[in-house]
Amino acid sequence: MLIEKINGPQDLKELSVPRLKELAGELREIIIETVATNGGHLASNLGSVDLTIALHYVFNSPEDKIIWDVGHQAYAHKLLTGRYRAFSGIRQYGGISGFPKISESPHDAFGTGHSSTSISAALGMLAGRDLNREKFKVIAVIGDGAMTAGLAFEGLNQAGHLKKDLIVILNDNEMSISPNVGALSAYLRRMMMGDLYTKLKKETKIFLERLPGVGEPVLKIAQKAEDTVKGLVVPGLLFEELGFEYVGPVDGHKIEALIETVNTFKDFPGPVLIHTITQKGKGYKPAEQNPGIFHGIGPFNIETGEQIPSSRKSYSEIFGNCLTELAKHDERIIAITAAMTEGTGLSEFVRNFPKRFYDVGIAEGHAVTFAAGLATQGLRPVVAIYSTFLQRSYDEIVHDVCLQNLPVVFAIDRGGIVGDDGPTHNGAFDLSYLRHIPSLVVMAPKDGYELRCMLRTALSLDGPSAIRYPRGSVEGSQEDGEAEEIPVGRAEVLRQGKDVVIAAIGSTVGPAVEASRLLEEAGVSACVINARFVKPLDADLILSRARETGHILTVEENTVLGGFGSAVLEELAASGTGGLKVKTLGLPDRFIEHGPQGVLRKMLGLDAEGIAREAMALVRKSAGCHKV
Repeated sequence: MLIEKINGPQDLKELSVPRLKELAGELREIIIETVATNGGHLASNLGSVDLTIALHYVFNSPEDKIIWDVGHQAYAHKLLTGRYRAFSGIRQYGGISGFPKISESPHDAFGTGHSSTSISAALGMLAGRDLNREKFKVIAVIGDGAMTAGLAFEGLNQAGHLKKDLIVILNDNEMSISPNVGALSAYLRRMMMGDLYTKLKKETKIFLERLPGVGEPVLKIAQKAEDTVKGLVVPGLLFEELGFEYVGPVDGHKIEALIETVNTFKDFPGPVLIHTITQKGKGYKPAEQNPGIFHGIGPFNIETGEQIPSSRKSYSEIFGNCLTELAKHDERIIAITAAMTEGTGLSEFVRNFPKRFYDVGIAEGHAVTFAAGLATQGLRPVVAIYSTFLQRSYDEIVHDVCLQNLPVVFAIDRGGIVGDDGPTHNGAFDLSYLRHIPSLVVMAPKDGYELRCMLRTALSLDGPSAIRYPRGSVEGSQEDGEAEEIPVGRAEVLRQGKDVVIAAIGSTVGPAVEASRLLEEAGVSACVINARFVKPLDADLILSRARETGHILTVEENTVLGGFGSAVLEELAASGTGGLKVKTLGLPDRFIEHGPQGVLRKMLGLDAEGIAREAMALVRKSAGCHKV
């Protein structure tokens, strides 16, 4: 195989274009086979193979810096930069990351995992290069979906002002994760629908129809001509107004044309944007036909494209189904997401209530303030966003929602350890960055049924609320029985005990219950409390039980800094500890690597055995118990 002879990008330069095309085929086969086994991002990576080869053929990485926006299209980049032999372990515990990572390779110029950062980072590198009197090229590869975010335009705006030799590759596949929405994706169509154009188009059609023997064939030719003119004239206007030299569109799957175009403009003295057209899933028919499904996918059958089925529903599905049912009885309910319709479980909602659903594109801050505006009009917006993506809208949560005490519900998916996507996607901080905001109710369910109850509770409140739930499946259907409202700030005792209290929140409640059984076998009686609410905290129940036992262990899948355990400690400090022995268990003060959720939880001591060990350590001296 050709790839076995590629130890770095310099080896590409020895290959002819036909051999480069052969290499592209090999890369696609390797990516498909690996993702089918490990899971990962497939459609976007298949679509960017030819572009990746062309860029590494023309530029000299790592001297020249190639920045992959989001990074979920960088598998071919990893294969070409000395990581072919490690590629089979991508996204596995101890293996290479599924995203660019500075500490992994000098060819990974900038760590990514979230959208729309490439242009700003690239411009900063160029400014640093010039201040250091160095010479190298900086290339930002950004998708059209990522271009919908405000951060991308902030970068474009300054780049046009500074006039540095930034090269932006717009990888246009007409999708981010969900189909693109918004004004940018509709830009060309809107330009073409102006009054003058519409009138000219109509008159031309009438003229052609009146010509004898013209008929449908000539009208079709005219339509193709219209599309060609649109492609040649209109697209560059926006970017040229921002100060960029616009080039394209270029076929993103023709390696020779890509090499020629990039070579022509690599030394352009100012900012240049090269517009390439690619197809998500290129080379694998199931991914070409269903790019959304194959964006981020678990293991699947290569022959059929079918995923290995799960017998259990995910928290995302349960949330989406419940919201859809509640919306049938409450016309005020509006669903909002940021380019993650399928990922957040809202596909069923869209089918039932298309006019009450908004996908705002990759614009989380806008999603929150948009929801705030809806709430002022008597509506009940539910904003469904992943935990780490919601970080981008912190100011809007504080200033636009909570300060005004508006009834916006934040459905926070992927809270805690997400697993194979690693530190860019682990929801490690949401309990901490939310619980200190005045007027915001913050809760986390122990299972799918409690998630449904919390959603109903949140929609009944007259102020803002957040429900934080994990990635993954739940035991049983968790959709049996009618969801009931939960008294705000009320915890529940799941198991009685006299030696130690284990106060857990969210996804750690189940392991805490199992830990209490392990402790019981070792002669330790553990009281297990499902806190349910981080804010307001049921301090009366938690502290009273803790004082009865003399020991309390708090457990959470959130950083221990400022999270649920900190909330309990604050209450203890305010009321007096009374000699209590206290331990907080959660995510340590570091970024957690990628790997299977179960493996990471065990490593971090957040499984049943780890919780039992920590509880035993609290009571061992006074109770004289054996080690679990």
